[in-house]
Amino acid sequence: MQQRVIGDTTVSAIGLGGMPMSIEGRPDEARSIATIHAALDAGITLIDTADAYRMPAEGVSHNELLIAKALRSYSGDTSKVLVATKGGHTRNEPIEGYWGQDGRPEYLKKAAEASLAALGVDVIGLYQFHRPDPSVDYADSVGAIRDLLDAGTIRFAGISNANPEQIRLANDILGGRLVSVQNQFSPSFRSSEPELELCDELGIAFLPWSPLGGISGAGSLGTRFAAFQEVADAHGVTPQVVCLAWELAKAPVVIPIPGASRPESIINSATAADLALTSEELATLDAA
Repeated sequence: MQQRVIGDTTVSAIGLGGMPMSIEGRPDEARSIATIHAALDAGITLIDTADAYRMPAEGVSHNELLIAKALRSYSGDTSKVLVATKGGHTRNEPIEGYWGQDGRPEYLKKAAEASLAALGVDVIGLYQFHRPDPSVDYADSVGAIRDLLDAGTIRFAGISNANPEQIRLANDILGGRLVSVQNQFSPSFRSSEPELELCDELGIAFLPWSPLGGISGAGSLGTRFAAFQEVADAHGVTPQVVCLAWELAKAPVVIPIPGASRPESIINSATAADLALTSEELATLDAA
């Protein structure tokens, strides 16, 4: 499988997004673990999670605990797997909105310690500030991530849902040690193109979340964007594979993290790392 770099670590060009295995509509634990194992079998070495990936009114860290269990029970080598988790996003009791933000430095530090315990590791591989909190100065939130990095609680630091100004500020606060930006990007959501281009300029990994259009949109991608279906038919693959290959071709820093809740879907997604699209096909997809 094609590979990419986060910090000084080589990972697979396609990652696994763990969110669908822990929120509404999630599969049972056995199928989730089988999905993670299938990803590892396919050569995927980047797994994305967050402490907020859980059902509302449920204890935090459901997805982190699930991933930790799957890695412990895997029969193969997991020493090269990088688990990326996040803090600063919350899931409230079942009330309007469900999702909230908490970017207070003291909260982020406690959240990181809780994630450390849930993952069962001595050091978190990659820890990302999940989402800006409008009630907290962004520099203060990123300062907490810097403190975690300096303390050795986390190996790498990243941010998520950030704009170009925040990316530059975070990299400055972290002393040039920002290694990843995780933003939404897909055929139906292209407004993060400036952030992608900035990450390419700075040599920072760009991790598109919901790269296939989200849980509800992934299945209809070929219908909503006919060009992706046409290119897929020409290569004998699915439009989802074409979509991920298109994103990989955007820049060498791009590492899509499609969510999955079935082994078949992540096995299919993993093949995108080896699909080469022509310049004409890429131009067609860009215009779709």
